Amino acid sequence: MTQRGPAEFTPPPECPVFEPSWEEFADPFAFINKIRPIAEKTGICKVRPPPDWQPPFACDVDRLHFTPRIQRLNELEAQTRVKLNFLDQIAKFWELQGCTLKIPHVERKILDLYQLNRLVAEEGGFNLVCRERRWTKIAMTMGFAPGKAVGSHLRAHYERVLYPYHLFHSGTNLLQEPVEIKEINPEPEKCKSRYKKNIPPPPVSMVDLYVCLVCGKGNDEDRLLLCDGCDDSYHTFCLIPPLSDVPKGDWRCPKCLAQECSKPQEAFGFEQACRDYSLKSFGEMADSFKSDYFNMPVHMVPTELVEKEFWRLVGTIEEDVTVEYGADIASKEFGSGFPIKGGKFKVAPHDEKYLQCGWNLNNMAMMTPSVLTHITADICGMTLPWLYVGMCFSSFCWHIEDHWSYSINYLHWGEPKTWYGAPGFAAEQLEAVMKKLAPELFESQPDLLHQLVTIMNPNTLMAHGVPIYRTNQCAGEFVITFPRSYHSGFNQGFNFAEAVNFCTVDWMPLGRQCVDHYRLLHRYCVFSHDEMVCNMAMKADSLDVVLASAVQKDMRVMIKEERELRDKVRKMGVVQCELFEYDLLADDERQCVKCRTTCYLSALTCPCRPGVQVCLHHAHDLCSCPVSNYTLNYRFTLDDLYPMMNAVQQRAESYDEWAARVTEVMESDEKSFPENDLLRQLRLVTQDAEKCSSVAQRLLNGKRYRTGGGNSPNQLTVEEMRSFVRQLYNLPCSLTQAPLLKDLLNSIEDFQQHSEKLLSDEVSADSVSEIESLLEEGSQFDVFLPELPLLRERLEQTRWLTGVQQAEDPVSNPCGLSLDSMRRLIDRGVGLTPHPSTERTMARLQELLTISEEMEERAQALLKARPPESLETLSSMLTQIDGVPAYLPNCLLLQDTVNRAKEWLQEAEDLQVEYSSTAHAIPVRLEPLDQLEVLVSEVQAWKESAAKTFLIKNSPFTLFEVLCPRWEVGSSLKKKMRKVKGECVSSGKKKLVKLDSMSDVERALSDSKDSASAVRLKEQESLCSLRAANESKLLPTADCAALRVCVCQKPPMGAMLQCELCRDAFHSVCVRGPSDPLDPEAWLCPLCLRSTKPSLDKIQTLLSSLQRIRVRLPEGDALRYMIERAGSWQRRAREVIDSYDHSLTSQDCRRASPTLSHRTTGHKRKVRHYITDCYCVYVPGLSSELEELMVEGLLLQVSLPETQQLYRLLLCGPPTTNTSHTEHAPYLTPEHSSPQREVRSKAKRRMNREETEIRDRGIKPKSKKQRMGTEKRRERKEASVSASDVSQSEDSEEDMTQCPCIDHVYWVQCDCCNRWFHMICVGVSAELAAKEDYMCVTCSTTNTGRRK
Repeated sequence: MTQRGPAEFTPPPECPVFEPSWEEFADPFAFINKIRPIAEKTGICKVRPPPDWQPPFACDVDRLHFTPRIQRLNELEAQTRVKLNFLDQIAKFWELQGCTLKIPHVERKILDLYQLNRLVAEEGGFNLVCRERRWTKIAMTMGFAPGKAVGSHLRAHYERVLYPYHLFHSGTNLLQEPVEIKEINPEPEKCKSRYKKNIPPPPVSMVDLYVCLVCGKGNDEDRLLLCDGCDDSYHTFCLIPPLSDVPKGDWRCPKCLAQECSKPQEAFGFEQACRDYSLKSFGEMADSFKSDYFNMPVHMVPTELVEKEFWRLVGTIEEDVTVEYGADIASKEFGSGFPIKGGKFKVAPHDEKYLQCGWNLNNMAMMTPSVLTHITADICGMTLPWLYVGMCFSSFCWHIEDHWSYSINYLHWGEPKTWYGAPGFAAEQLEAVMKKLAPELFESQPDLLHQLVTIMNPNTLMAHGVPIYRTNQCAGEFVITFPRSYHSGFNQGFNFAEAVNFCTVDWMPLGRQCVDHYRLLHRYCVFSHDEMVCNMAMKADSLDVVLASAVQKDMRVMIKEERELRDKVRKMGVVQCELFEYDLLADDERQCVKCRTTCYLSALTCPCRPGVQVCLHHAHDLCSCPVSNYTLNYRFTLDDLYPMMNAVQQRAESYDEWAARVTEVMESDEKSFPENDLLRQLRLVTQDAEKCSSVAQRLLNGKRYRTGGGNSPNQLTVEEMRSFVRQLYNLPCSLTQAPLLKDLLNSIEDFQQHSEKLLSDEVSADSVSEIESLLEEGSQFDVFLPELPLLRERLEQTRWLTGVQQAEDPVSNPCGLSLDSMRRLIDRGVGLTPHPSTERTMARLQELLTISEEMEERAQALLKARPPESLETLSSMLTQIDGVPAYLPNCLLLQDTVNRAKEWLQEAEDLQVEYSSTAHAIPVRLEPLDQLEVLVSEVQAWKESAAKTFLIKNSPFTLFEVLCPRWEVGSSLKKKMRKVKGECVSSGKKKLVKLDSMSDVERALSDSKDSASAVRLKEQESLCSLRAANESKLLPTADCAALRVCVCQKPPMGAMLQCELCRDAFHSVCVRGPSDPLDPEAWLCPLCLRSTKPSLDKIQTLLSSLQRIRVRLPEGDALRYMIERAGSWQRRAREVIDSYDHSLTSQDCRRASPTLSHRTTGHKRKVRHYITDCYCVYVPGLSSELEELMVEGLLLQVSLPETQQLYRLLLCGPPTTNTSHTEHAPYLTPEHSSPQREVRSKAKRRMNREETEIRDRGIKPKSKKQRMGTEKRRERKEASVSASDVSQSEDSEEDMTQCPCIDHVYWVQCDCCNRWFHMICVGVSAELAAKEDYMCVTCSTTNTGRRK
């Protein structure tokens, strides 16, 4: 167990809270006088104005600049400051001793040296504690656990740190009688030499002059200390207590140490900050401090947490937290927070009522019921309000108001202010407790509690019997403190408050007591109490009778005391008198030089001290001159004062007589009759009736006189009220409240019935006013009604539903629900009590918010897309947005973008007609019109010519898409093909091509500016990925039916064609095959064949005609780029063609190409168990550079001879390496060697023989051979295989005759080319094959071409 930390703070009980009605609130002094009997018992109270009382904030924020006070929290608390002062003294003592104080730790806690020193002193001192072994007792008192030898540690620390200070403080270490040091020089008579000549004495060393002032010896020079203050020397072992080592720093002897430590300490006070703040900058600093300290937003920090943390900080010496407080800011300089007449703040017409309001603090101090109106001077803080700007933990310490007056504080805005107060009758008790617990502070500052610099924990005061009450003052609330009521507190955060003093009639006797108290403390007065009383007496005719009575009583005391003092001075021998008008002097020029009391009625002066006076209470403290030299200065003679008092007495006589009669009646003798049972019974019945009458009256009054916030814990239930009404009618006397209370009970029952009916109905937004009226009615009943919280919940639900309906109403909110509105409504709805109606609405709002946020994100992504999306994509997005009933800014921006794009397209399309029609409509000959029409017609003609040159009939592509690089590949292109499939042009004339959207134009123009390498790279990357995907799906797999190929997206069957560009497979019945199957020409699918691929001569003609047109067209830019690209490709292709082995001439290739043997030499490939019916380059045998070159040539939308040459060469195989073309090595692959060429040549010879047989047989064979069964099929297949490619293995031949899906199949042979096909794959039945001749698709196409 370690030292016990400070106990957790326990909040004191709450002070009364008053909520006046409008009638009570109209007169502030009457209301304060009404609540005074209750509120003065707690010292402070809180007043909540009516809800509609909301004055405007009129302070000039821009001009308000102030310098705050710096507050170190652990220096505010009295006991903590005593500890800190003690530690400062200890540290200073050891610093003067040449050492640095290091506070020891015990049980891993900092040792409380102050408590240890106090406990040892209480136990009788260090020697007695050691002698009687009380260290364990001291350790347990300090909170340490017994049995851990803590006592011995405490003794060691005390002896080392505190005991030398104790000896110094008691004066034990000072020398009582210093040793006299004899002169070293010898006396003459004792220095006679035995010789006639005198020998001079030996020289004296300076070191020998330094001797210890305690022992008088100069030995042990290494242990001899020299004081750095007076150069006296002491042995370390001669000091009390002795020093074990020589101090390293500066050292002071005991005499110098006593002189330094006896200097009086400076009075404690707050420092002013170095920075000047505006209201805004101070608020930013305050909010930042609080949020950083508690690590959460300022508005989320509980007030209870701030309160406990504040009192923890002020009570610890380990943590040093510093805050700033803008206190006592003069409102006269910067303007009050309340509006005032003639001020700079312009008051709205509906706020003019606050100018004359009594609760306006500028008016309150100087209203007629306040006696401060009779003070001639303006006093800041008393008659003029002061402003207070607080931050978290900034505090105001325990104090009472000047002259023990009332004070009222209003919090304009900001976070709460926590108050603590003690009643006036406990003021002396509080002062006594603080002096007892911190006597050291009051010794140096007797008026410490008037300096507003000392605070003490309310729990400590309550533990010593002082009654303490608390409250949290929120924005818009008043806090009133009563005469001589000590109060303190702190701010929960950034806020702005305003305060002023006022004095009522009941304060008059306390004001005179306060002046006497100030005289004892030698404290100055803010104003002269005697002067104020005389000013009121001189206006006796206009005084209120109650005030006149109080003034008359106060004057009687004043005159009596003045007469006694003047008699005393006269007896002292003062004979000179002089009339002196003290009210013409400033207050600081007429203060008593002794007690600082403001002199008014009389004072003593002396010629030896001009301008100095003393009050008659301190006549002996003026000067040392004879009393006969003194002069008595007086403002009024006694003969002048008595008539003034008589005038006031005559004004108050009528009131005094009436008050005396009332007192006499109230104090009449109740024992006129002898005590008997009947009288006692009557007294009991009367008491019961009075109690019942009081309770009934409270119930009838409702909650207007409630003295606390919220519901009272002693409220009656409705059933208890019924019993109480029955009790009233059973009393032996009649009470006037009984029938009224019966009516009230009926009203409450009607309220309950109405509430139950309303709560049973469905939640409706139309019932808000009805619920509010019910709540207002129920709040007036001082009875516990369980329906009220349910009605409040229902009111919140209906208000929320009303807010939702208003937000969704197209009339009040035509734009629709915004995302922020939806979030706010959902946040409000989360805190509501669950109900089916609100739950349904919440679910609908949440769904709408989710959809809206998704739509907003998608719209934003579309708007920020680079390159921009097409018009169709944006339009499809808008169709989804149309059904969302919400205000979506990004979606509206998207709608505007689409509208502008459509408008631009329409304007571009109508530009020709608009300019022409507009020009023709003007009755003026416009010479540029003909030029414009000619220019438009030229552009039109050029576009038509270019479209005829490039576009295929019914092509899905526009002219611009054909000329631009190929961006769309794969599925997106197939969708576009299917979309335009079946659409025909209605007229014979080809329709002009136009771009789809502005995004296409912008993309086209931006793409045309790219470098050629960037365009080629992007196109190659997209196409390479497509080729790789198609090649991978054409590999042999087990699942044949799952494959989707061709434009029909069906499984492969029958003869198939493979595109040389995209490498995808197509059914020969779905697409057009090559015009000449025997001609080795690259076949492109409909998706890759985008144009007619005109020759370069035709394109050059188009380009030359384009140059004559003085308009820049996107199609023209694309055409120029295409020609440049074609030229670049031609050069690279020519280099590759030249790299081929010249032994293989073009004539050989041409002669071998039409033969069947060449078409089956590894290029007619078996893919996924079906056969492609066209030529294809064997891709795995090519290098990546060669493949890219071939692909780029096929992509060009222009016919070049190099394209066909390169393709035929690649069909023959890759180029060989020779000495003359070694620079083209990147295009060669190691797979192609000379042995393969020999195999091909042998295959050619065999295929030529079979070709002769085919020619002799003719185009249409006369007979049909059908084979059934596995054995016969294999025999016929083996015979046909002899004419196939010899490079294929026997395994591949076996694969070509078998189907992996079906064990036994039927085959059919083409009667033209003798190739075999599965009957099921080509759609031929057995009966049809037996009766008719069969011709494959390839032969059928070739035959049709020949007939044509």
